[in-house]
Amino acid sequence: MSETIGHNQRRDPRREWIARNRLHPEHASVLAEMGNGGASEWFGPNGVVRKNPRTVGFIGPNGIKRIDRSGLQQGGQAAATTAAPQDSRRTVTIEDPAFLVAVVPDLTGGRLSGHDKDLLGLARHMADADGDHPGAVVAILFGEHKEAALGDAGIDRVVHLDDEVYTGFAPEARLAALSAVEREMAPRFWLVPDSPLGGGEQGRRLAVRLGERPATQVWQVEADEHSATGWRCTARGAAGTSDITRHLPRVVLALAECAEPVSETRHAAQPVELNQPMPDVLGRIEDMGEVPVDPASVSLAEAEFILSAGNGVKDWEGYHHAAQVLGAAKGASRVAVDDGFMARDRQVGASGTWVSARVYVAVGISGAIQHLQGIQTCDKVVAINLDERCDMVKRADLAVIGDASEILAALVARVERYREQQQENRDAA
Repeated sequence: MSETIGHNQRRDPRREWIARNRLHPEHASVLAEMGNGGASEWFGPNGVVRKNPRTVGFIGPNGIKRIDRSGLQQGGQAAATTAAPQDSRRTVTIEDPAFLVAVVPDLTGGRLSGHDKDLLGLARHMADADGDHPGAVVAILFGEHKEAALGDAGIDRVVHLDDEVYTGFAPEARLAALSAVEREMAPRFWLVPDSPLGGGEQGRRLAVRLGERPATQVWQVEADEHSATGWRCTARGAAGTSDITRHLPRVVLALAECAEPVSETRHAAQPVELNQPMPDVLGRIEDMGEVPVDPASVSLAEAEFILSAGNGVKDWEGYHHAAQVLGAAKGASRVAVDDGFMARDRQVGASGTWVSARVYVAVGISGAIQHLQGIQTCDKVVAINLDERCDMVKRADLAVIGDASEILAALVARVERYREQQQENRDAA
């Protein structure tokens, strides 16, 4: 008696689920086995084609292209090992550019924010559109900066204006400097972040000075041969409820995630000195310095440093003391809010407040998907947790495994000791 056995390939639902779950420990290895694009589409149990919204380049229902900041999925590939990856970026030097694209980043705290890098990625896209006649990206930086590798962000030229007159809130002095750059370099486009950190106001002032009608709230730029500038843009309108498409003007105020940050090339970032001295400005605005603000009075959406508590926090008095000593705004997970330990306006996540802090410290938070969505634009995430396998630890840039109360107490003691030493040094001097 003979028996014929078919060799139809069987689906492995668990393997497909791991490939879609970027937080799973075996995610990278399964993706590598499936090959490029293996997790972007698959057939569901009813024969319906499913798409993975976390795939790099995925276009959402609102037309927004997903950008991956983790560096693990560049080009649709994931790292199959945990070994330190080798830097394979090409070094690009543009000696004689056909035109210039000027970018004025916010440079908050002396470093390029995620918004700044997205803007530089957009500038790079516009400068490299014509391979035979490439343009150069010139960044105008005000004040001291702490970036050691500006070229990695796609910058070809750097105009660094670090005079004291540009520190703090100095819109008139900065506008005069940008006007000097316009007269000497005549950039084809000006790109400014449309942010509440100063870029939005500065870009609008610049547009008025140049006599241009700027494009604001821009989230997408595409080539258009019928446009006078060769590009068209899509911007938010009607309080974000509709999109407006128009020809791209010279002055562009763009939103975060307007383009993918530069990741495949390294540029020269050559310093450039202006031939003409900066004009003297008799300003009508005088910056009297920073005024200390109670972190508790700062809204979570605007806070730069957030200490967020979750179900793993047992010593709430110690947590509040730590937030006070560190000068951090207080946040909380939904569980902590539902249990009555924190007010509802302190809830972080998709069901609470979306935050974009420079530093976000998650204390005792396991990392529900709604919470991870709410912190996806934070620059640096620190996790303090007992569970080294929780999703928050996998998302974090730095993880400290241990009891939250003990770690916070040790951190507070160290900060207080450091401040005492600084005060003793000042008294001795």
